[in-house]
Amino acid sequence: MLQRDVTREVATVRPPEFSRSERVRVLVAAAVGSVVVGYAAVAAVLALVSATATYADFSTAGVLSAAAPAWLAAHHVPLRFDAGQLGVLPLLPTALLMLLIGRTAAGTADRLGLYEPLQARGVVLSISGAHAVVGGTIALLMGEGVVRATPAVAFFGCAAVSGLAATLGVARRCGLVEMVFDKLDPVALQGIRAGFMALFALVSVGALAVAAGLAASWPTTSGLFAGAGPSLGVGLGVFLLCLGYLPNAIIAGFSYVAGAGFSLGGVEVTPMRFVGGPVPPVPLLAAMPESQFVWSPVVLVGAALVGVLVGWTCRKISDRPTSRLRAVLVAAITAAVGSLVLAATAGGRLASGAFDPVTVPAGLLAFLVALWVLVPGALVAWLAGARAKPVVAEDDDAEFVEPDFDEPVDEDVVFEDDELTEQFEQLEVVDSDEFEVEEDLEDDDYYDEDEYEDDVVEEDDEDDEDVADEEEDPLDDEEDLDAEFDEMLGMDPEEDLDGKPER
Repeated sequence: MLQRDVTREVATVRPPEFSRSERVRVLVAAAVGSVVVGYAAVAAVLALVSATATYADFSTAGVLSAAAPAWLAAHHVPLRFDAGQLGVLPLLPTALLMLLIGRTAAGTADRLGLYEPLQARGVVLSISGAHAVVGGTIALLMGEGVVRATPAVAFFGCAAVSGLAATLGVARRCGLVEMVFDKLDPVALQGIRAGFMALFALVSVGALAVAAGLAASWPTTSGLFAGAGPSLGVGLGVFLLCLGYLPNAIIAGFSYVAGAGFSLGGVEVTPMRFVGGPVPPVPLLAAMPESQFVWSPVVLVGAALVGVLVGWTCRKISDRPTSRLRAVLVAAITAAVGSLVLAATAGGRLASGAFDPVTVPAGLLAFLVALWVLVPGALVAWLAGARAKPVVAEDDDAEFVEPDFDEPVDEDVVFEDDELTEQFEQLEVVDSDEFEVEEDLEDDDYYDEDEYEDDVVEEDDEDDEDVADEEEDPLDDEEDLDAEFDEMLGMDPEEDLDGKPER
C-alpha cells in the first residue's frame, strides 16, 4: 500500500499528457524498435559466426535471410525441415529477447507517463501486435523452402512471447503487481513468495548438478570441443550452441534432481533408472551420466532440503497451524505450475533421427515438485511454528472478597460479574428499630399491661395500612395478627389479654 501511495504521488509530477497523434507515434516507435533491435541482434550473432568460419560464404543478404528463421526460433516458434521438425529450441535467446522487449515496454511507459493498469493496454497490444504481424509475414515469405514455419503458429507464438515480456515490463510501473497482490490475503501472498523461492532453489540445484557433471567429465567435454573443427568460427558456433541450450540443460538437471529425469531419444536418465544409448556429439551433453551409480538417489536430498526450507520460511506466518499449512500448499502449487511451464518449453521434437524427441516430463515433474515442497514443508511448518498461548482458566475456588459498604457506591458503575450483581441487588437496608423492639421484648421480664395494649393497637393500625398498600400480605385479619403476637410472646392464645401473663 505504501508503494502504491508513492506511485500516486509520483503521478502528480509526471509530464503532461501527449496528444493522440504523439501517443500513437511513441507506441509505433516502441513496437517497431523492439522488432528491429531483436532482429538485428540475431543477425549480428549469425554474422559473427559466418565471418569467423573458414569455409563460410559471408554476405549481408545471406545473413539477413538466415536471421529470419532464427528470429522465429527466438520467439520459440517450431521450425520444419525435410527431415522433420525442430521443436527443442534454445531458451537463452528467448530469455534475452524477452528482456529486450520488457525494457522497451518499460521505457515507453515511462515516456508516456503511464501509472494505471488500464493504461498498459496500449503498450502491450502495440508491441505484441507488431511481433505477431512480422512473425506471420516471415512464415508466409519462407513458404516451402528448406526451413519452414506454420504462419498461424508463428503469428500467435510471437504475439504470446512478446506480449508476456511487455506485460512483465510495465507490470510494476502501471500498478499491475499491486493490483494482483492487493486481492490476496497475507497468507496466500507469503505462500506465493515461498513457491517462487522453492522454484528458484530447485533450478539452482539443477544448475549445480549440470556444473558437477561437466566438471566430472571435463576430458570428454574438451575432446568434443577440439573435435568440432580447427577453425575459430566452428568452435565459436559450437560454443554459442551450447550456451543457447544451457537453460534447457539446467531445466533437465532440475528435473533429474527432482526425480522425474529426462530422455533423449532412446536414452532415459533418472535417479532410479538409467537406459543408455547414443547421444549427439555436443559438449554440453557430456554432463549426462554415463551409467547408473549407487549414489544417484542421493541427489533427491536436495529437493527434500528445499521443501524443508519452504516449511522453515512459512513457520512464522501465523500462530495457527492451519494457516501455515495453507501457505505451504500455495507454495507447492506455485512451484508446481512454474516447473510445468519450464519443462514444457525445455523439450520438443529433434527432427526424426535417433535423438528424437527430447523430453522433460512436465506432468510428472510438476507432481513431484509439489510433493517435495508440500510434505517436508508441511511437517516443518507444523512442528517448528509458533504455538498460540493457552488461555488460563479462572480458579473457581478463588476467595470472594466482600465489598466494603461503608463507602458510597457509584451508581454508574457497571458490574460485569452476574453473581456479584445479584448480591448487590439482594442487599436491603435493615431498620434497626425492629431489633430494638425484639430486644426490649426479650429483655423485659415485666411490662405494663396498658403499655402493651397501646403498642398492640398501634402495630395493628400500621399493619392495616400495610395490608391496604400490599394486597399479597397474608395477615389480613386483626385476630390473626393478635394471635401471632401472642405466640411470639409465649402466651396462650386462649388466654384473655386482660390478665397479666405469668412469668
